[in-house]
Amino acid sequence: MSELSSIATFHEALYAGRTSCVAEVRTFLDRIAKLKHLNAFLEVYEEEALNKAQELDNRLAKGGKLGALAGVVVGIKDVICYKGHNVSAASRMLEGFNSIFSATAIERLLAEDAIIIGNLNCDEFAMGSTNENSAYGPTLNALDITRVPGGSSGGSAVAVQANLCHVSLGSDTGGSVRQPADFCGIIGLKPTYGRISRHGLIAYASSFDQIGIFGRDIADVAAVLQVIAGPDEFDSTASQHPVPDYLANLALENNKSLKFAYLRDAQYHDGLDAEMRGAYIDFFEKLVDNGHTVTGHSFEYIDHIVPAYYVLTTAEASSNLSRYDGVKFGHRTREQNLDLTDFYKKSRSEGFGIEVKRRILLGTFVLSAGYYDAYYTKAQQVRRLVADKLNEILEEYDAILMPTVPSTAFKLGEKTDDPIAMYLADIYTVLANLVGVPAISVPLQKHSNGMPYGVQIITKKFSEESLLRIARLLMAKEQVTVV
Repeated sequence: MSELSSIATFHEALYAGRTSCVAEVRTFLDRIAKLKHLNAFLEVYEEEALNKAQELDNRLAKGGKLGALAGVVVGIKDVICYKGHNVSAASRMLEGFNSIFSATAIERLLAEDAIIIGNLNCDEFAMGSTNENSAYGPTLNALDITRVPGGSSGGSAVAVQANLCHVSLGSDTGGSVRQPADFCGIIGLKPTYGRISRHGLIAYASSFDQIGIFGRDIADVAAVLQVIAGPDEFDSTASQHPVPDYLANLALENNKSLKFAYLRDAQYHDGLDAEMRGAYIDFFEKLVDNGHTVTGHSFEYIDHIVPAYYVLTTAEASSNLSRYDGVKFGHRTREQNLDLTDFYKKSRSEGFGIEVKRRILLGTFVLSAGYYDAYYTKAQQVRRLVADKLNEILEEYDAILMPTVPSTAFKLGEKTDDPIAMYLADIYTVLANLVGVPAISVPLQKHSNGMPYGVQIITKKFSEESLLRIARLLMAKEQVTVV
């Protein structure tokens, strides 16, 4: 059984008796050990995964019924709680913290007999675009270990890229699933805000965060979304919208001509790599040749998106991370004879990394008296303008096509000394989070530097059904060259 297989081909072989859950888990465990230098996993649940696999094999041998994700091997980002397992958000602040409950997404995976094989490296508290902010060292891009895998869900992306699991879960606050998927040449889905419960997801910015899915096959992503989406009594922001049958609808033929928009202000932005710009134009022309409509549309707010995003997310981060004070839980300084204020300062200064501290300070500043209206309120107004404009375009078109990131994966350490340049790399992904619409990055081409890059597809809220079908269409061999 090849570790490159999709869930469908794995299940076909499993139910035909050509492989077993134990054999599949062992294949992944061997590969994880072989590629340990990539630093994708923080912890591997070897014994637990093998025991679960054996239990599934035994049940199958006795004619028992298995769940929709039987034997599917899943890695989870180290910001998603799994009862009885460590969850640290890749931070010294939560080092050794053992979760006392499981995230709703994890509970739903387990209920359908998925196998959780381990937790995956990420930027600390999901703050970063390279996976270099982890307290446990950077994850390396399997295609070129001198380059970043993207972030913050870098470990989750590399785990799928390097065939260390079938699929993985990440979180996407401003592109943290789509950007690393692009850098690694795989698929990364950020669903509509509220489509998947955030219960058990360690919060960075609560009005932006959403659990996302990495895969190599659109049907695999659809299968996982089918299981983990839906209402949740533990999360008031989880939508009550019914969950469609994503897999069944994915299989339907789609012969109609589609209307695509691209944002001229994004396509011709100075920050976009020139070679990539030309390839996108060629791609649009190819879609037209295949009977679809592709129309340029103005989007005058493009340069306001990143500033608004960072004002709002750092403000929410400042509030969310205030709970880590060394008293209730989290790192506690060993220094003695401190008054309470110094105790807080010392514990938080020791526990948080530099990027997290930078964002806490920025968020605290924009929320402070005298600056709240000038920054936070203004950013909320920009968010409303951006949402209205994007939703207006989406009412007219089936989807918006745009770059996922302005360049291919860059070298390790290349942007660590320039946080502004790092933040501006999010220019194309934060849009979907500001508005709360679903977006997916799918592989498109290879750059002359040898690295992959993809195209981002955005559709209306709760239209993942359409989004996945369009993604499958664009990945078809007659449409694009898949890396």
